[in-house]
Amino acid sequence: MYCTLENPYMCNNECDAHTPELAHPPELMLDDEGRIPTSFWQSVSWRSFPKPLVVNITLSWGKNIELTEDIIITFESGRPEQMVLEKSLDHGRSWQPYQFYAADCLNSFGMEPRRARDLRAASVLDIICTEEYSRGYVWKVDKMVRFEIQERLALFGGPRFGDMASLYGQLDTTKELRDFFTLTDLRLRLLRPATGPTSVDPHNLSKYFYAISNLDIRGRCKCNLHANNCFMKKGKLSCECEHNTTGPDCGRCKKGFHGRRWRAGSYLPIPKGTANVCE
Repeated sequence: MYCTLENPYMCNNECDAHTPELAHPPELMLDDEGRIPTSFWQSVSWRSFPKPLVVNITLSWGKNIELTEDIIITFESGRPEQMVLEKSLDHGRSWQPYQFYAADCLNSFGMEPRRARDLRAASVLDIICTEEYSRGYVWKVDKMVRFEIQERLALFGGPRFGDMASLYGQLDTTKELRDFFTLTDLRLRLLRPATGPTSVDPHNLSKYFYAISNLDIRGRCKCNLHANNCFMKKGKLSCECEHNTTGPDCGRCKKGFHGRRWRAGSYLPIPKGTANVCE
């Protein structure tokens, strides 16, 4: 049995991983029920308090993926008071922070709070801590936590993406910018659950837990602009390479096509771009 922050003394909700109709397994985070989800994953309750309730959620694609839209995490429970979004570029061997989230950034992570909308082109790669999604008691109103991809891209493409030539030019020439939006794995580290408007009640720990109804992560296979399609091959995503290229990311010329050095395709000049075909 577990309670909720909304009704902390009405503990009539059941969660049992061994009973299908009462279970809340991880796959329910990815069933994409739209704007009003009814299914959700749920962690254990914080019965080990004051020991931290730490939960890692890891998503692996097996190849390089380029993020194109905001990452949106919809919580069925209150949004965590502390969490970190991390990425890996080497299939989980090492991890780098993408963004920190806290009700108190300075106390939790030793960082001044910032917002993605306050970034500028010169600081677009900064790793920030935001309090925007963790402060206040908003159990039923605000359930979403974002990692803002679009606001960062708009620093180069304009607020309505009216200057795509500028954005594509930056992506073409700035490896660090391309790498920022590229990953093989994504990890959500949940470090402290929502506790509501009061301090933790040690006599009713069943109301503290994590629950996620939806993970919305939109991107595309990284194919260096040498493929239009990506498919499963031997259990892994692989680009359907064109332009006489080969490899998981179309990252080299095929055998017999080394007359010119391999180069990634380019979006420029707009609208057709440049294929940079291996010959």
